[in-house]
Amino acid sequence: MSLISLLRLSSVLLLVFLMPALANGASQPVTQGWEYRWGDSPFTSEGVPQWVLQDAPEKWTSIGFPSNPPGREGRENVWFRVTLPAGEWQEPVLYIFSVDLIVQVWVDGEKIYQYGEFDAEGRGRFEGWPWHEIFLPEGYEGKPVYFRVFSNYTDIGLWGEVSIMDHPDLVLYILKNSLEALAIAGFATLIALLAIIFALLQTEKKTFASISLFTLASALMLVSESQASLLIAYQPLMWDYLAAGSYYMLPVALALLLEQWLTNHRPWLINLIWKVHLVYLVGALLGALAGVFDLSSTFPPFDALFLVSLVIIFAVVLRRIRRMLREQQILLLAFGIFCGLLIVDMAVAHGVLPWGRVPVSWGMLLFSLAVVVISLWHYAGTQEALKRLNVSLEEKVAERTAKAEALARREQARVRMLTFENEKNRILGDVLTELQDCLGLKQAFGLLVRALPDICSPLKGAFYQRGSSDRYDRVAVWGFSRPVPLPVLLDARKGLPEPSRLPQLRQWHGAEGVDREVESATLCFWVNVESASAGNVTEGILLLEGDGVFDNAESEYGSARLLAALDQAIQRISITLSSIALREELQKFSYEDGLTGLKNRRYFDQLFEHESAVAQRNDLPLSLLIIDIDHFKKFNDTHGHEAGDNALKIVAGILQKQFRESDLVCRYGGEEFVVVMPGATSEAAMDKASQLSSAVRDVAIIHREKDLGALTVSVGVASWPESGEKPLQILTLADRALYRAKEAGRNRVEVFG
Repeated sequence: MSLISLLRLSSVLLLVFLMPALANGASQPVTQGWEYRWGDSPFTSEGVPQWVLQDAPEKWTSIGFPSNPPGREGRENVWFRVTLPAGEWQEPVLYIFSVDLIVQVWVDGEKIYQYGEFDAEGRGRFEGWPWHEIFLPEGYEGKPVYFRVFSNYTDIGLWGEVSIMDHPDLVLYILKNSLEALAIAGFATLIALLAIIFALLQTEKKTFASISLFTLASALMLVSESQASLLIAYQPLMWDYLAAGSYYMLPVALALLLEQWLTNHRPWLINLIWKVHLVYLVGALLGALAGVFDLSSTFPPFDALFLVSLVIIFAVVLRRIRRMLREQQILLLAFGIFCGLLIVDMAVAHGVLPWGRVPVSWGMLLFSLAVVVISLWHYAGTQEALKRLNVSLEEKVAERTAKAEALARREQARVRMLTFENEKNRILGDVLTELQDCLGLKQAFGLLVRALPDICSPLKGAFYQRGSSDRYDRVAVWGFSRPVPLPVLLDARKGLPEPSRLPQLRQWHGAEGVDREVESATLCFWVNVESASAGNVTEGILLLEGDGVFDNAESEYGSARLLAALDQAIQRISITLSSIALREELQKFSYEDGLTGLKNRRYFDQLFEHESAVAQRNDLPLSLLIIDIDHFKKFNDTHGHEAGDNALKIVAGILQKQFRESDLVCRYGGEEFVVVMPGATSEAAMDKASQLSSAVRDVAIIHREKDLGALTVSVGVASWPESGEKPLQILTLADRALYRAKEAGRNRVEVFG
């Protein structure tokens, strides 16, 4: 499971939490008009099944749902067909919850989908139980769709749900149906980790290890069996192995826990149960991995063994449950509910009960909550004992603390003003030096925010940084005990506090969220940053609490001197930030193409040499694409240079959307662009190039509300190590591939090699 896959799934899950209404997209169940036909179709010389070319209604038999037709009698091949209804769809797909075991789908004599491999005899191996998304071709309405199915399992055919919906709705539908299980699995994993920690800290108590084993196995089973697991990594067989292993581990963990609770009664039956199940787990997984039998064939025997084990466990526990502790009884009740849901799910899987989603995850949630409640119960008792133990110590500490605080307040009042000026002179120079080493304003403000408490010490205060819509957000606060008397944000539209002026202090009324006057004297300083593009902008506001500092305002360290010192420090900081802003703008102009906003040739030359060295040093693949807009000179001559500039911007925008953040997209010159793809293989680069070519071709150039038609691009692709001995060579090789694409008629992608 890659980190990128996890991040992608996390982003989609966040989207579903924020916009739950999107997960309720329309769907149309396909529940009528199904027909079946036992056996397998002969094929034409072109490899097309003859049954999809012949109507032959007398050979087909109606069925309510395409699963387990009557009269199987050991047969392993069956065909189903149905005429899909019409609907208003944008990207219509046929969603199937699962298939036993492998399937082909045909429409109009064309194979539009296949899962699993059929041999010459129409047989195949089990390759997992994923959900299926079948993209429907245009004009599918009113045409029969044929399903070729092979299964040597107890069930044969389609299973669960069969519906038509739009592709985006299907993704959100899958996530919506999996969110509950994933959330509960995460909660159970947290419980398991805590149990592992307790097991390591209290090695004499093996109960924690058994609880962690059970919750980890349950969490892994919930994740593996959730449909969203295929969005993390599309490896159906891998997830089925994980689901089988975790499912087969449940009775092992349960029996181990009961054996520890009943150790005084020598529960040899419980001991035998976990050993038998452990042997079955190892044998089933190793046998399936070795190809001795299919993984699917291990589930029915296990279900039967699991039921027998549960009956034995129930009989043993029922005799001794009154002698158990209350928390053990609670956990056993949660176990019982969880196992009951597993039995219902087992009955649905074997067709004993009609299909439906069984909330197995709720059983796991109940068990996890039981563990949490019991833990909190024990924790509360422990805390009460500690509280009584610490009463006498707290009284002594409180007495000594009061004396120390009184002494500290007296000392702080005496040296506050002297400390401020001495510290700021020492710190300010170091801060300015560090600011000059910053690469941009963002880094500089981060350093400044961290340094301001030291610069302004011992004054309490807060710093506000300009955000969007003329709002200044409080990004730092120091010296206050809760609640902080200063507002959480300032709104320029409602008025900002004026900068403090010598020699007086000004009182100020708070902005958003503050309806009362700030009763204490508040110092205000503006941090102004001047840049070539924006001019003089107030990027930050510093508010300092002056209450109690100016009791001796007549002295040499009075308010006037304090204000002057602070004002001088803020001015020097503003000048330094302005120089950083100017340097940042100059650097931006030197590396950015003014028309398209992409990086320019100069930036590409430097970074490509760096990426080439990194690729060769770490033995990582590196791909490069050169893109040329076809007949761009003719487009310019026909529509004018202004329209040509607009077209370049549109193509640049498409380029930015098509590639990863880690890829480098540059304007190489004129109508040529170049893309560097670190870590991308030749195949991945080819796919991206083809997607880019299609995306450009599909976008019309609109200039002054006039449709100028679509452009096409020619793309040359080269990759290291496939295309050259050194990474730097792929630039020349990609250029040759681009030349071949132009020679071959343009509007195409060519890969060198």
